[in-house]
Formats: sequence, C-alpha cells, structure tokens
Amino acid sequence: MKVVITDYEYDSLLPEETVLKKHGIELEAHQCQTEEEVIEVCRYADGIISQYAPISRRVIEEMQQCQVIARYGIGYDSVDVPSASEKGIAVCNVTDYCIEEVSDHAVTLLLNAARKVSLLSNRVKNGIWDFNEAKPVPRLTKQTLGLIGFGNIPRKVAVKAAVFGLNVIVFDPFVTQADGVSLVSFDKLLASSDFVSIHAPLNEKTKGMIDEAAFKKMKQNAVLINTARGPLIDEGALVKALREREIAGAALDVMEQEPPVESHTLLSMENVIITPHVAWYSEESEVELKTKAAENTAAVLTGKKPAYLVNPLKEERVDHDFKSI
Repeated sequence: MKVVITDYEYDSLLPEETVLKKHGIELEAHQCQTEEEVIEVCRYADGIISQYAPISRRVIEEMQQCQVIARYGIGYDSVDVPSASEKGIAVCNVTDYCIEEVSDHAVTLLLNAARKVSLLSNRVKNGIWDFNEAKPVPRLTKQTLGLIGFGNIPRKVAVKAAVFGLNVIVFDPFVTQADGVSLVSFDKLLASSDFVSIHAPLNEKTKGMIDEAAFKKMKQNAVLINTARGPLIDEGALVKALREREIAGAALDVMEQEPPVESHTLLSMENVIITPHVAWYSEESEVELKTKAAENTAAVLTGKKPAYLVNPLKEERVDHDFKSI
C-alpha cells in the first residue's frame, strides 16, 4: 500500500514515516499546488495526507483505489467531502491537536489589540517614547468578548478570557445551553461586543459571513479577531469598515489569500495586527498533528475505524456545526 502526502510545510516527516512503517505502508511526499499535480501523484494512491492542496471532486473522480483522505488540521474545506463519501473514501481530520495553542493565540491577539502593544512597540523603535500614542485605552475588565462558534477552542478562549474579567457572549446555532456564557443571536453579538472572535468552520453558508452589513452592526470601538479561516471575512468590507471607522481594529491570523500580496491594504494599516497562520503551532502540537494524521490513515488502510472521522454520511451537510472548530 502507498500513501501520498500531497503537500506540507514541515521540516521533517519522521512522525508520519514512523507510524506508517509499522504497518508496512510506503510513504511518498510531494509539494502539489494544483488539481493537475494532485491527480498526477495520487491517481493510484491507497491513501492521501493533505495540507492545503485542493482535493476537489475532479481530483477524487480520478482516484483509482484511494480509501482515505486525511487532513493536517481541524478544518477540511479543501476536501470535497460529499464527493469522497459518494466514492466510499473516508475523510479524516484532527480535531484536538491545537486547542490550547489557538485559544492562547486568540487571547494574545485580543490583549495585543486592547493594550496596543504592537503599535507602541513600533513607535518606540521609531524613537517615540510616549504613552499618549496609545490613547484611548479603556480598562479591559467588564468589556464584552463575543465568540462566533462555541466548539472546543472557543470554550477554552472563554475560560481564559474570564481571567481578565471579560464578559463572554456566544453565537452558535447548534448550541442550546452553555455554562458561564450568554447565548445570543448573531446580530446581538455584533452589536454588543467590544471584541468579536471568530471560531466558525468555513463552508458555503459561513463564507463571507462577516461582510459589510455585519460591520455596520458592530460597535465603533470593536476589534475583530480571526484565528479560524480567512474567507469567513469579506476583506474588502473589512478595509472599508476600518477606513470609515465603523470598527476600531482587526487582529488576524488567517487571510483570504495566504500569503497576501505585498500591496494588500491591510498590511499597511496601523490598527491591524497580522500573524502568518501560526495560531495552531507549538513544537508539541506539530508532532501531535502529524502523528494523528498518519494514524488516521493507517487505521483506515488496516481495516480499523480512525479516531477522527468526518464521514462517510449518506447526505453530507454543508452547515457542519460550529463544534468542529
């Protein structure tokens, strides 16, 4: 049996090699970016491990003997899950490898934006030693953090945010009861939050959910935080909202296009913090992710049920619940 890694950005594939070797499974690694490249290397693969490469319906239809598609990550929007289900191919993700890291990063972005750390650091490096450059900075305690989605990661964010005295409210259409937070409508969350942190999956219903209409409902002092997926935000609308002072700032770990073009307006805006899709990362989380992705793959190929199975379903719902994030 052969497993193909379509693409990766890691220094080593030792965890995957170690897991698969135990089962006598051959590993082959590539750096595919297009559907054509994926088809060429995966047509006769028994299993696929993928990071960002497109695993579309067209790709899946060309697969001759694939049994499993495993993703490096929690989200699986790069995989056409209904097509895989139709063909009897298991789709796996890893739902729990970076809960602490992403929740830490979301809170870090919030604190950075609230205390204007990056702005002040840049001022000092340019010879300006003056706290007035940060004004106004309101006291953090008793401000409101709105969480869009309430799965494993935002639940951790809520606990960590409470330490700073933040009031936490949540919008998640699939959650009917939650301790320690208030469940509100989407519009109520936008209107009430000083910080809005996105933790929703990316699908047809959520793409662009933070659009021009959403920004108009937000508070002028609000900061938007995104550690989920870039396309959840309409970036054109975000730029407009920032320019017209409909909101105060944004802190983003993900963008619509990664990396963004050098001329992207958000890169030159002082009230925008951007990190390079790093929220998931720690040395430990990387090893855990790679090991579990390989274990998912080996399980399916040896006739066992993988620990993290997205499908198969007779009818794949497009609006997977927010608890997957």
